[in-house]
Amino acid sequence: MAGSVVNLNRFRKKKLREDKAKQAEINRVRHGRTQAQKDRERADRERAARMLEGKRLEGAGEDVSDGGSPEPAEPSNERP
Repeated sequence: MAGSVVNLNRFRKKKLREDKAKQAEINRVRHGRTQAQKDRERADRERAARMLEGKRLEGAGEDVSDGGSPEPAEPSNERP
């Protein structure tokens, strides 16, 4: 007649851990990438950046429309 006593808190916590582990496995499959994939992507980004830098024209970052001076000229107090 006497059945085994079950600790409900222990049972609940064990089930919760199992559910979290199952969800973690699903997330690893869905969102995970291998180290080789990460390395390949990093190499592709670096290669693209080098190619872009190699095609950059000299002085492309300077504003050449006003004589190459990025700062506005200060007015002088001299009279012509």
